Amino acid sequence: MIRLITIFSALALAIAACVPVDDTGGGNSGVQTYRIRAGDTGKIQFRMLDSVNALRSAAGASQVQLNPNLNAAAATHAKDMSRQNRPWHFGSDGSSPIDRIRRVGYTGQLVGETISETYESELETLAAWMEQPDTRRVLMSPDAINMGFAWHQESNGKIWWTLVMGK
Repeated sequence: MIRLITIFSALALAIAACVPVDDTGGGNSGVQTYRIRAGDTGKIQFRMLDSVNALRSAAGASQVQLNPNLNAAAATHAKDMSRQNRPWHFGSDGSSPIDRIRRVGYTGQLVGETISETYESELETLAAWMEQPDTRRVLMSPDAINMGFAWHQESNGKIWWTLVMGK
């Protein structure tokens, strides 16, 4: 229990370090918006990886590694969800998560995919995913060995997050 409290405390500190921007004119009605800078991709992906692995370790699950193919599949789907303007697991071309990981050359199997449409940071999104049994099951799956994580941020600040787990 102490390990879990320590992990969530660390996540809270990391979230506090994120810099929200007051977006009063971009369609978000003055709500604090988490803005992602172009050069932050690696930093955000590794922060998410470290956070997922900390949660997995606390639960006794093995660590996962970032996989460039799964990152590519996640990025493609995040952009496609934005174009469709709906968070769901099917691509505009009818593709499934399995189809997308195959297209990018991932040779393993799909464990699961988690998605979100939000104005929140990656760590706030992870906390929300951990609260839901279905997305928590994907993140904590003992079968997972690889992770892909990406997003697409619209000009109004809305972020479309996609996380893919594979084995």
